[in-house]
Amino acid sequence: MTKKRMEAHKVFTHSIKFLVTHLFDRLKSAFPDIVLDDIQFVLTVPAIWDDPSKQFMREAATAAGINANQLSIALEPEAASIYCQHIPTEVAVSGNSSFLKTAKQGSKYMIVDLGGGTADITVHLRSGEGVLDEVRPASGGPWGGKSVDDKFEKFLQEVLGKELMEELRTENMEDYLDLFREFESKKRNIASVKTGKVHMKVPLALQTLTKKKLKMSVSDILKDSSYKESVHFANMKLHMAVDVFKDLFRPTIEGIIKHLKDVFMEKNVRDVETILLVGGFSECELVQKAVKDNFKDKKVIIPEDAGLAVLKGAVYYGHVPKTIGRRVARYTYGIQSWPEFDPNKHPEAKKVMIGTTPRCRDVFFKYVTKGEMLTPGYRRSQIFQALKPDEECLECAIYVSDEENPVFVDDPSCRKLGTLRVPLPRVSMGCSLEIEETMIFGDTEVEVQARDIYTNQQCEVSFDLLSNNVVQNGNS
Repeated sequence: MTKKRMEAHKVFTHSIKFLVTHLFDRLKSAFPDIVLDDIQFVLTVPAIWDDPSKQFMREAATAAGINANQLSIALEPEAASIYCQHIPTEVAVSGNSSFLKTAKQGSKYMIVDLGGGTADITVHLRSGEGVLDEVRPASGGPWGGKSVDDKFEKFLQEVLGKELMEELRTENMEDYLDLFREFESKKRNIASVKTGKVHMKVPLALQTLTKKKLKMSVSDILKDSSYKESVHFANMKLHMAVDVFKDLFRPTIEGIIKHLKDVFMEKNVRDVETILLVGGFSECELVQKAVKDNFKDKKVIIPEDAGLAVLKGAVYYGHVPKTIGRRVARYTYGIQSWPEFDPNKHPEAKKVMIGTTPRCRDVFFKYVTKGEMLTPGYRRSQIFQALKPDEECLECAIYVSDEENPVFVDDPSCRKLGTLRVPLPRVSMGCSLEIEETMIFGDTEVEVQARDIYTNQQCEVSFDLLSNNVVQNGNS
């Protein structure tokens, strides 16, 4: 809120550390013998985040004091979907039907997770008792509740001026936050059929600052603005016409609806009959009405405690992490390889000499194809040989592509995900060294392993993902 620059890693580390300390103190008061190692932590992230974003969160959590082997990363719509599997069938939800009675075994349903920062859309198939399959990779965008807050802030800046709002934020932070807490309260309770006006308390500091800086009262400023017919100020409150207030929601809701329509155009989603709305923003009646009005042929379900569905589902996920039976590969994953040059299939421009052997550089060696269904723990391995006898470290660049069959890692569809590094042991002159590198897919994070073929020993390995790929939308 202060707009002062600070490393994101520090911000997340200290935030997580505060939560861990607070949790542990509360648990310690109830269970004096408990130690931190007794706790399994689950950290939820938007499903649209990529691998570097998840690694960033894991590194922040470990820096906050959580042991890596005690931490799981859960995708938010998956957690919400898992939670809904555990709602008793007799519990009615919005739509006068329980989720389990509507989304029966063998049926597909769409999870629309509307949180503070993002909208996450995923489609699941109930393939078996307590087992879910992902039907399509998660997608979404910055259409969470915060985008409505941003629209309200722009409204205030338009009426009162950007400089005045900036001064309120920097000089009177508590009053600035009170103003947005008041807006949050009205935002959650706005009814789709409500008429009249929305009344919001205005902090005294804003009124004082307006008179000091603009030499006018809030009321006089509104009378001279384009909102003079629809927004008024009296008795310490802002009185906004309902239509103007609802208009703050319009770009966000339109973004959600457009994306849902695009998803429903996909062949493997057209037969989905149920939409499950979860997340704090899904409790907004304007959002619910828009979804129901635009998808009248779908059953729209809002479970009890929709705003807590991700939180409660994360607890279930921590106990039963294998609830998701299969996930869809979001990208084509592969590595940069240097096979022996074949003039019949390799372009001359890619030919390089390594020692006395002609090789083709930048070949995309595919591990996983975009759209492929992967079970958790799915492994793909490749054996690499050190090209030079004096090499101390074997480096392997990992790439992703939006195409199913990229040829070279510098194709337009490809981008570097990160670098796998394996320190190499010393070998005798003339001896070759072969390393088996394995990537493990199907879980919420990509894992890597390396093994010395000759000794059969696991090698120390580091997988450095590129931080500049970190998703900017969402809760970051």
